[in-house]
Amino acid sequence: MRVLHLIGGKEAAGSKNHLIPLLNHLDKTRFYLCVFEEGEISAEAERLGIKVFYLKQKSRYDLSVLKKLKGIMIRERIDILHTHGARANVYAYFLSRLLRFDWMTTVHSDPRFDFMDKGMKGWLFSKINLFVLKRAQHIFAISRKFKRILIRLGITPEKITVIYNGISFDTEYRKRLDVTREKLGLGEGDFIIVTVGRLHPIKGHPYLFKAVRECLKKDPSLKLLVVGSGGSYYALRRLAKQLQIENHVLFLGHKDPVFPYYRLADVEVLPSLSESFPLVILEAARERLPVIATDVGGVRDLISSRQYGWVVPPKNAEALAKAISEAMALKKSGQLAAIGRNLYDKASRQYSLQQLTGKILDTYLQIHREKWQKS
Repeated sequence: MRVLHLIGGKEAAGSKNHLIPLLNHLDKTRFYLCVFEEGEISAEAERLGIKVFYLKQKSRYDLSVLKKLKGIMIRERIDILHTHGARANVYAYFLSRLLRFDWMTTVHSDPRFDFMDKGMKGWLFSKINLFVLKRAQHIFAISRKFKRILIRLGITPEKITVIYNGISFDTEYRKRLDVTREKLGLGEGDFIIVTVGRLHPIKGHPYLFKAVRECLKKDPSLKLLVVGSGGSYYALRRLAKQLQIENHVLFLGHKDPVFPYYRLADVEVLPSLSESFPLVILEAARERLPVIATDVGGVRDLISSRQYGWVVPPKNAEALAKAISEAMALKKSGQLAAIGRNLYDKASRQYSLQQLTGKILDTYLQIHREKWQKS
């Protein structure tokens, strides 16, 4: 069984952090990567010895890559095409009309919101993506809640398998720690929040900024580290200034690796409006960092009770502020670190890279076997 993973290539966060560790954990003689464009994903894959194919698409509407993809599938005798993202799904659909293979896809985000800031074009792209998603042979959903969303969108339940994101919990990566509070101009007595994610409306940063403003009224030691890049950068800087919190917010841009910023923080906050299963909370858990997250995707599967962290409603700055204030109080009483340890214990048991790999391989074998038995 030979498997080709197809993805855009410019992704720099969630999809990349899901796919690269997965491929690195699999047999590199049978599992490959194909990208439309060069980027961080292909560079990291090559560094790890993963075989990468480049379609070198000139634009998103360059259909000539379909011929290139078809050639790769035939030449490498690919049995399963595993897609990631709307663009990959569309091309897999076209290719499925020309070749015989098993087509599976992992949906990393809610397809209703993938193009939420693109106007009429975004509406059309969303419709196209949903159309082709329904034609995939099998879909991996990153949480039980996300499976329910896909079912409401009209996808047959039998075609969906829930797989939780997984990461490695080994400690080798800690050797590269080189970021300190002092280097960032932060005090040892400051209460540090870190939020990690692309700067995009779906990530809910404005609600976190408003929550920070409220918390600063009670305790001026609060500092917010914003890790990530994206189209909302300038709008968020303006908002920080309007809220008069600009001296308490550090925009750090995209960081890789990101773990040093978890290590120096007191709590990680995920204010997203929508997610499937956010890898950032697993990354925080690996560092034994307490998490405050909105009730999106599979967040409650991990943070199932108060002993593991805080889950608050999306689009609710007041609820975020209340949770942050509680975390600050727990730090002063010496009880905050215990929540981080509880989160680590649960995540390392249930969300390892080994369980993710095993579930995907089992599904590959099952779907592949069923198809050829029917033929």
